Amino acid sequence: MNDDKDQHAFSAVTNWRSDRRRFLQTSLLGGLTGLASSHGLSPFAWATDNANPDAARLAADPNRPQYHFLPAANWMNDPNGTIFHDGLFHMFYQYNPHGGFWGTMHWGHATSRDLLHWQHQPVAMAPSPGGPDKDGVFSGSAGIHNGVPTLIYTGVNPEVQCLATSIDGFKTWQKYPANPIIAGPPKDLTVTGFRDPCVWQEGGVWYMVVGTGFRKIGGAALIYRSSDLRKWEYLHPFCSGTWSGTPAENPVDSGEMWECPDFFELDGKHVFLYSTRGKVFYNVGTYKNHRFAKETEGQLDFGSYYAPKSVLDPRGRRILWGWIPETRPLAEHKAAGWAGSMSLPRVLRVGPDNRLRITPLPELEQLRVKNAGVIEGLCGELTLNLIPAKDAVIELKNEAAPKAYARIQYSAVKQELSCNEFSAPLALEKSEPLQLRLFVDGSVLELFANDRVCITARVYGSKANPLLLSAPQDGRSNLWLGNLQPVSSDRLTS
Repeated sequence: MNDDKDQHAFSAVTNWRSDRRRFLQTSLLGGLTGLASSHGLSPFAWATDNANPDAARLAADPNRPQYHFLPAANWMNDPNGTIFHDGLFHMFYQYNPHGGFWGTMHWGHATSRDLLHWQHQPVAMAPSPGGPDKDGVFSGSAGIHNGVPTLIYTGVNPEVQCLATSIDGFKTWQKYPANPIIAGPPKDLTVTGFRDPCVWQEGGVWYMVVGTGFRKIGGAALIYRSSDLRKWEYLHPFCSGTWSGTPAENPVDSGEMWECPDFFELDGKHVFLYSTRGKVFYNVGTYKNHRFAKETEGQLDFGSYYAPKSVLDPRGRRILWGWIPETRPLAEHKAAGWAGSMSLPRVLRVGPDNRLRITPLPELEQLRVKNAGVIEGLCGELTLNLIPAKDAVIELKNEAAPKAYARIQYSAVKQELSCNEFSAPLALEKSEPLQLRLFVDGSVLELFANDRVCITARVYGSKANPLLLSAPQDGRSNLWLGNLQPVSSDRLTS
């Protein structure tokens, strides 16, 4: 971290990561289970039937995005189990059906045919009282084994890996009676955590990496294999890193723990993603003998972005989503009745320099309404190419507000790009233009620059007045500034 503003942004994200793992000392699930039973409902039905207690207020909230995916109400965090099957994309995610705050983790579920419009589905999984996931159904992955949709996820206190299957086409899920399928890390290892399984198949054999770490050494991932997704054999550490050198109460904050790993082949290389220290890192490298060796590394996003998960689409594209956490105080999003959003889908490639190229999904252009020179209703997009001088400042401003909604600055001297409170290194080649795409959606900003840098930020309390562009005229080209079509008429569905 270079300055106080970066530290503030880091703290805002890492606080949610701490909350994500903290067991609620008051047994919220137990209380709600009793209340649900008194109404003749199962805990699952209670969670589903009360997902949207104040639709009119939520629909009128200008902070809520209109073309990003989010639940109709309440808290969401990590994307889980992203998979394409029988013509549908399935998005699962961490979800608290009881309010706009972290706690009582369930798996929410939504489906899409085009990656733009999503249909909410019933909650997929809830904690089972007395079961290995009694304190939360935490993050994981999805696969199809012998034609059967299967979810692999973490149960907590202690952290164990569990399994659930569906025999009715992703509609309902039955937890494996012999859960957990992995009852903990190898007994000869002393680890800082054991969670967020990522699974894939090679030659008919399933493999799993689990996020972990070693105290005062660094984050790591462990690899397992199985023929049936139920009986797993531990192999060895998959890869490992280094910690910050400063102890922290939460090992994720110091880099002693990696969480939310994702692993896949891409453009002839292999890519490993992990989240730690409030950031998401990528490694590009080689995979041999079930071990990963990094060759290059980078940061996936330099703003409010965490715990991404990817899917291979029918066209062979690697599509990625991440969780956009809140950066406002808990009391505010708790009162608002919702918290968190999914990022826009991003397409990943490996560039000739062995580093990731990250672009917004091209289909997003289908939502463009008109190149009107203004963004209305906090729902639009700015595309701009610019040959920068030593410094270039681009702003989207509401004439009635003293502060810009979005302020982008590029320093050719520092080779640095900033968006509001976040900054990222960006070295442009000689005569290379600064290529910007900025998505504006309620309180969410997503900035893409030169296919190499992403910055996600939050802006609260803005009025839905027109946003006007202030930018240098010299060296400017490819300007598009206008609205995007909301994917929902009421901000409650996606």
